[in-house]
Amino acid sequence: MYMNDLREKKLRGEKITSITAYDYSFARVADEAGFDIILVGDSLGNVVLGYDTTIPVSIDDMEYHTRAVSRGTRNGLLISDMPFMTYSSTASALKNATILMQAGAQMVKLEGGEWLSETVNQLSKCGIPVCAHLGLTPQSIHKIGGFKIQGSDETSANTILSNAINLEQAGAELLVVECVPSELGKTISERLSIPVIGIGAGAGTDGQILVMYDLLGLSPQIPSFSKNFLRESSSISDALIRFGAAIRDGSFPKAEQTDGS
Repeated sequence: MYMNDLREKKLRGEKITSITAYDYSFARVADEAGFDIILVGDSLGNVVLGYDTTIPVSIDDMEYHTRAVSRGTRNGLLISDMPFMTYSSTASALKNATILMQAGAQMVKLEGGEWLSETVNQLSKCGIPVCAHLGLTPQSIHKIGGFKIQGSDETSANTILSNAINLEQAGAELLVVECVPSELGKTISERLSIPVIGIGAGAGTDGQILVMYDLLGLSPQIPSFSKNFLRESSSISDALIRFGAAIRDGSFPKAEQTDGS
């Protein structure tokens, strides 16, 4: 899968399917289920390594898991998260993004707004595709005061939209928007020419993503915007196929799976 394929899906109004994976076996099953995007998320800190937040995840952790996932991914676009403080400067971003790309990533994801514009621009110029991440940004959890909806008032919603436009202009080719009101998720998707992937951002985004352990009911605490697809499935593979199909036909997410509804 290449970015031009995802852009064409957006233009045709076809939903983009995304899921996280952290090892070879789950990546292989997700890839065989036909997901457009497989993300090696720093959420592995929570669901694999047992941390309370994503902050302790290191670049070595991300490199290790990216290499494993890349061995199981043949068709989907493989994106890898850049962990906390590995892109605090353009120089460090270039160094650490190179590590992840050489480990098998085809794109890197960074959390943050307009302050990342120069870094996004430089990464793009150096041939490193960038996915931006706005709304609830887990690496900033201590600053934003917990896991809560972002953009729920006009001022903060306008700031998120402005940041999205700015990052697209800087060279971001994809955007993940997390835990925002459904109307804001829809507006961002309509205003941007790049694909917008939502998680807890309503059904109006160009695609959806969930943490695999959440949709399989394996996480200790399942977010309100998620759904346990394994409960009604015969196997893990069947659960992933059902999740992908629910994204494509628009039956996921429903209103109860949108934090900002």
